[in-house]
Amino acid sequence: MAVQNLIVKIQKRNRALVKFDPARIWKAIFRAAESIGGFQRDFLPGINETIFATHQTEEGIATFLAEAAIVCLNADPHHLISNFPPTIETIQDEVLHALRSYGFQNTADAYECYRWGRHWLREGAISPEQFAGNGFPQARMALTLEANRQLGVDTVAGLNDAVRTGRIREVIAASLAGYETSLDEAAAKILARRQAGDPLRMIWISGPSSSGKTTTTVKLTQRLERQGLKFLMLNLDDYFWSLVEHPTDWINDRNFETPEALDFQLLNQHLRELLDGRAIDQPVYSFKEGRRTSTKPVKLEHDQVLLLDCLHGFYPPITEGISAAAQFRLFIEAQNVLYAGDGHDRQLTHFTDVRLLRRILRDAHHRNHSALGTLLHWHYVRAGELFSIIPLAGLADHVVNGGFPFDLPALKPFLTGDERVLPPPEAFANYAGFLDARIRYERVRALLASVEGFTLAQAADPKFIPGDAVIREFIGGSTIKIPHNE
Repeated sequence: MAVQNLIVKIQKRNRALVKFDPARIWKAIFRAAESIGGFQRDFLPGINETIFATHQTEEGIATFLAEAAIVCLNADPHHLISNFPPTIETIQDEVLHALRSYGFQNTADAYECYRWGRHWLREGAISPEQFAGNGFPQARMALTLEANRQLGVDTVAGLNDAVRTGRIREVIAASLAGYETSLDEAAAKILARRQAGDPLRMIWISGPSSSGKTTTTVKLTQRLERQGLKFLMLNLDDYFWSLVEHPTDWINDRNFETPEALDFQLLNQHLRELLDGRAIDQPVYSFKEGRRTSTKPVKLEHDQVLLLDCLHGFYPPITEGISAAAQFRLFIEAQNVLYAGDGHDRQLTHFTDVRLLRRILRDAHHRNHSALGTLLHWHYVRAGELFSIIPLAGLADHVVNGGFPFDLPALKPFLTGDERVLPPPEAFANYAGFLDARIRYERVRALLASVEGFTLAQAADPKFIPGDAVIREFIGGSTIKIPHNE
């Protein structure tokens, strides 16, 4: 290493002290970049182009980033005391800090997902077969991409052509049909388990922010109710801690995206009591007052199934002590898998950014939050889903894709043009330290600029986009009751 390193040891998770090996940091960073197709995925003119110009090779860039993390570790004098060295978790935190500080957000996301996946593997929460790696399920992504290719919309250029020629109507119908078929399959799995005698009393609908959980929950339960199932739905928002127990950051924002934002110990206790046939006093939370204001008695009848729509539904402490046989876990993700441009450079667009666009629109229309506020808050969203949502997706009994090739043209007229929900670039002038928000903003702005959007009239027309489509949760006009939009 070219930088001066005075750290001699590190503390392992079992508290044993071992020799500090800087090469391990380099290897972890290099492998994270390699898993997403290389550091070029993070090349940002005006932000990190000097690093690419100076260090040129993948190995050289990994060396620079590893050295930056080591400089950060050496900056804490406590780490230089041989009997009180940095822990492995501290080292990983500093690696993420170095990656994000230089704009390597895609590499950082891959590193973080892999990190927490390994954590859940060590904890025994998932098996090696359920390990999510960098968070991008290649097999499922390949299936989605192939389905889009058959519809001629596997590239942004192809999508734009479909919009201009009117062929997009066929794309909308076909992609929604695929989604409905997946829900049919989920319902069939649940019914099959019940008919086989499984003690299935609990269904989880989980997935990252703005993936389409609400619409999916409603449509799945409608299918099951037609087959005679009865449900008790628990509103897990009622288990939020009071605002006074949520610390704020320097822009007065709070992290509601972590599972610790919920009183999951009480939730776990209530779930076990309900399954045992006992009544609970469920808290009633007032978002207007930012606290629990009362309780209400709730009991799960013997012929009911408990239904739970929750970001962190797979988080192990929430279901501790509850048999897996009693649960069905459905995971929903929003995979809008398509190549940028005409696909010539084989670079996929970021389908996680479509969820960001969905949330920007939802927050602006239904939560009185500015688009800038949502962008500045998104780092909390990603940290939460990379910790306890995406790495646990392997626990799912069924996976539904809540992303569609027509999402981008449907979202565009509300985010740009006359609506202009997206903020102008100068809105970030006072937030220079929020590099993550700026990078994601520039990326989604460029993506929207490359897409041919629907007209507002088309987006509003239920004959064009059906009223029960997932995207209606975000652009409005849903024929399904969306609680968070009330």
